Amino acid sequence: MTTIALINPNSNTATTARMVALAQAAVPRASITGHTATRAPGMILTEGELIAAAPEVERIGHALRGVDGVIVSAFGDPGADALAAALPVPVTGLAQASFAAAARHGRFGVATTTPALVAAIDARAAQLGHGDRFVGTFTAGDVDPRQLMDDPDCLIDTLVRAVRMAVARGADAVCIGGGPLSGLADRIALKVPLIDAVTAAALDMKRQIQSRAT
Repeated sequence: MTTIALINPNSNTATTARMVALAQAAVPRASITGHTATRAPGMILTEGELIAAAPEVERIGHALRGVDGVIVSAFGDPGADALAAALPVPVTGLAQASFAAAARHGRFGVATTTPALVAAIDARAAQLGHGDRFVGTFTAGDVDPRQLMDDPDCLIDTLVRAVRMAVARGADAVCIGGGPLSGLADRIALKVPLIDAVTAAALDMKRQIQSRAT
């Protein structure tokens, strides 16, 4: 059976378990194993925290044995490029995979709840070569992202407003930008393709593994 390692750069085991379940549902014939960082915050909220998470992601990745692929399960992909260059198996990140999925629809944007990560997400889109197809990263409201996670109704309302901002800017599809936000796309009742980051990463990993096998 194909085995895929999912590394959560956030030190929250409940988030890891939820993301593993989403990835498993997307690729039911694979075995998804979760690996949680211990040195990072429970929820990465700033660019500095994103950068600081990379070394531990790389350490976890280099210690893996017997896996066919690796998902770096934070939006911003800390450590993903370094692991992709070093490991003999495919590596993808949530931003990388969801951007590619969204770009198939045309122009796209990101809806998120972490204003301090907007610049890092925008930079990742540029680094990956999406250029004119990327309309930007959007947030709405001023509630602390950690508080939003404890208030599902307010969280969904905030994401809906951010999605609408992206659509108003010309997005044909919108990525829900955040590992802890994965699984929420189905609760946003808007007529625009919404990309769930963990699902996109799992499907991208399946495709890459199959491509290498042929």
